[in-house]
Amino acid sequence: MTESTPTAQLSAAGVSIWLDDLSRGRMDSGSLQQLIDTRNVVGVTTNPTIFASALSNGESYAEQVSELAAAGKDVTEAVFEITTADVARASDLFRPIYDASNGFDGRVSIEVEPRLAHDAAGTITEAKALWAKVDKPNAMIKIPATVEGLEAITAAIGAGISVNVTLIFSLQRYREVMNAYLTGLEQAKAAGIDLSTIHSVASFFVSRVDTEIDKRLVDIGTDEALALKSKAGVANAQLAYEAFEQTFASERAASLLAAGANKQRPLWASTGVKDPSLPDTLYVTQLVAQGVVNTMPEKTLEATFDHGKIEGDSITGSYDEANQVLDAIAGLGISYDEVTALLEKEGVEKFIVSWNELLDTVTAALAAAK
Repeated sequence: MTESTPTAQLSAAGVSIWLDDLSRGRMDSGSLQQLIDTRNVVGVTTNPTIFASALSNGESYAEQVSELAAAGKDVTEAVFEITTADVARASDLFRPIYDASNGFDGRVSIEVEPRLAHDAAGTITEAKALWAKVDKPNAMIKIPATVEGLEAITAAIGAGISVNVTLIFSLQRYREVMNAYLTGLEQAKAAGIDLSTIHSVASFFVSRVDTEIDKRLVDIGTDEALALKSKAGVANAQLAYEAFEQTFASERAASLLAAGANKQRPLWASTGVKDPSLPDTLYVTQLVAQGVVNTMPEKTLEATFDHGKIEGDSITGSYDEANQVLDAIAGLGISYDEVTALLEKEGVEKFIVSWNELLDTVTAALAAAK
């Protein structure tokens, strides 16, 4: 691994590369370790869609499925056992990175059941169960940034659980997420928990914003509208970084940081381009700044490694231009609040569909193993 590769340059610019994929087959084959060794990958994120895909293609799960069937486990118990086993194993794989980075990286995320997205109490219970089962200090529990999720984020952080907040689309919700994190840290501090052991990232989704807003720009069809295509996602994320800087420069945050707390790092999610006319590294090269995470599907990771042009910080200093982009879009009658609320709703729904597919796959596997 040399500093000449684009992924090495991205890491040197302060961006942590996390792979947005995990499967037992990937670990068995050594391909995950190879990405660590050659592509500067320092973490992994999972979600219900990723696990549904892994299980549907997975001979590597047959032995455990047979054991679970023999033990009389139901499908929910089986999914819990299978997914936490993968995350625990991946956490061990990334443990050297976790230790070397003092907990900053080497992280593996697992998501609470998406059907609990609007159930704060259920999410808190599930987050604690996943954290206890995986039982690795470098795990992170993913909680969606719904209104109900905010309460769960605070409770989980307050209990000393490291959290990856997912499905953030709007700047207002992102500010609420950071507030929930700080409130959780205050609760943890009051409970005597070592704040330095609690880490969090806030997953701000990028490409889906462009997909939805671009549809509306095309419908408008004017030159002015078309000139704004594929600019909203990056602008939105750049302004999220500004909000991050502002929040963690506050007196409230400073006092927690002085007590040993960590900043909640911005994480760019949904970074694979959906529009084939766009550069395939757009949501990587345009979102470079110190201390952020970019979680990439393997296709985006390989594109970045092959031909990504990393030219240093592409976020700070961009805030005026980013505001102008969003203002111009609003000036065309496209409602930012409506778009981001729709994306949150659709994001939860998509994960529930994937979760149901996962349950169906495991139900069939359990039946076949009996």
